[in-house]
Amino acid sequence: MSKSTHTDSFLPVMSAIAREAGALLLPYFHRGLKIEYKGDADLVTAADRASEVLIRERIRQQFPSHDVLGEEQGLSDQGGDYRWYVDPLDGTTNFAHGYPVFCVSMALEHRGDDQSRRIAGVVYDPTRDELFTAELGKGAHLNGAPIHVSKAAQLKECLVATGFPSHKRHKNPNIHFYHQITLRTHGVRRAGSAALDLCNVASGRFDGFWEFNLNPWDTAAGALIVEEAGGKVSRFDGSAFELDSRETLASNGLVHDALLREFKEIFAGRGLDPLPDPGEYQR
Repeated sequence: MSKSTHTDSFLPVMSAIAREAGALLLPYFHRGLKIEYKGDADLVTAADRASEVLIRERIRQQFPSHDVLGEEQGLSDQGGDYRWYVDPLDGTTNFAHGYPVFCVSMALEHRGDDQSRRIAGVVYDPTRDELFTAELGKGAHLNGAPIHVSKAAQLKECLVATGFPSHKRHKNPNIHFYHQITLRTHGVRRAGSAALDLCNVASGRFDGFWEFNLNPWDTAAGALIVEEAGGKVSRFDGSAFELDSRETLASNGLVHDALLREFKEIFAGRGLDPLPDPGEYQR
């Protein structure tokens, strides 16, 4: 396999690997799994590990000089100019409970003399057989057809998405953001796969998405797909998004400033609508 920097040499291979990993996951999903626990409530399955082993082996076979950063096995540093960001099973909790919202996510970064740039990304949803792809400067696609972000221009018309951590939720302030944004949009969805949420922004199904404390392998592919579909990705204060930002705000671009204003007000504690009292509601 050529080591050309042209992403045409990479995207078909990435897509094939993602599809193979997704096909590996489905039999595990359909027959159910013995769930293992790591940490407080971070579900890790045999399928998760098997998928990453497959992906790393395929990368090693075809691109032995490439670095790989994956959720399960950490960083394999070959000292090369290319780095893969691999989430072999995004939506692990959904998967473990039989809820069919999960995917394989992979992105490829090229490190030049002056900067590092993600040049290609793929996200594959095996239950729907949906393959989202993007190449730097060449747009985003779903199963080969071009996709673009939505044209919604007002928050009240928007359907947006968010996510919550699988553990230590009591230390995460997102419930306040969920409440406030719910009141100012058409609705907020919480599906449990950040990579798919980003792809749904890219394809216009969602108008925006935000989440705290995501890892690079959660966002590397999805953020590129959003940007190549015409959307915008930033931190919560509007500054440039980086893979280690730990803050991810994506939108169709048209409502990005409105979301940033809402976030600023929430962080400042201004204009917060009180949570309803369940006891008062029952009376």
